[in-house]
Amino acid sequence: MALATESPDHVVAADSKGKPDKDFATRGLSVFKASPATYAVLLVVSAIFFVPFILMISIALASDLTSSQNAFTVIPGEFEWRNFTEVFTATGLPVGRFVGNSVIIATLSAVGQVLSSSLVGYAFARLRAPGKGVMFMIVLATMMIPAQITMIPQFLLFKELGWVNTYLPLIIPNFFTNAFNVFLVRQFVSRISGELDEAAQMDGLGYFGVYRRIILPMMWPILTAIAIFTLTHAWGDFMGPLIYLNAEEQMPLALGLQYMTGTSNEMQLPPWNLVMVGSIILTMPMIVIYYLGQKYLYEMNLQGGSAGVK
Repeated sequence: MALATESPDHVVAADSKGKPDKDFATRGLSVFKASPATYAVLLVVSAIFFVPFILMISIALASDLTSSQNAFTVIPGEFEWRNFTEVFTATGLPVGRFVGNSVIIATLSAVGQVLSSSLVGYAFARLRAPGKGVMFMIVLATMMIPAQITMIPQFLLFKELGWVNTYLPLIIPNFFTNAFNVFLVRQFVSRISGELDEAAQMDGLGYFGVYRRIILPMMWPILTAIAIFTLTHAWGDFMGPLIYLNAEEQMPLALGLQYMTGTSNEMQLPPWNLVMVGSIILTMPMIVIYYLGQKYLYEMNLQGGSAGVK
């Protein structure tokens, strides 16, 4: 009879005499085997979804003549690499400044969400206070309020504060977290053993000390996932900058690309090859971030914060 014993990293199977059962791993892995037909279907579906990205690259590498004639092909027929430098000089727009503005807004927004979400989520998970459950339900209920309903009141509020035409309306709200991130952190911290808190409190740590020295290091998977979600939203946000920013030099790249489509003369097509170069610049950082942070997106679902201990 095979017995399963658990090690710190994974489950190891053993027979009745305590020796490893080699067939156990084979039986477990057989569940995850896929047929060649499955891989063929996945390959075809992936190729279909990848066509727009290939077309974007093809347009970005097209010459000005091809762009003016709107004669694009899915497979790149031209390789005008100079477009990746001309996008910063030939459009008449401060594209480099657009990229820098996006970096500032996205980075500060991610920092604000990580700090505020970790604090509020930890408080809901660990602190004892009357009405905490009711308050948490109220916080979750705010997720059902459409953003369009609060758009006008928020604009009027920020206008009275004198924040219009500044980055503050795009950054400061992230330092007050949101219900979804609070829920993620609260659920993650709730799965961490409370015995760690009790041991730390016996050593003289208060709630904030436990948060900073015990819980926070364990929350890196979920906080990294929150940072990725926030970076993705802030980096590609179009509506917020459109409402609050008027000066051209303050625009992020997502809004700057819209202005780039209007830089051509009347009765002429926009420089689509340069617009697609800007779209690649807007897309690639998020692809790289998701690739580097995908393991944290998986680990945030592990129970007990064990991913932060490894």
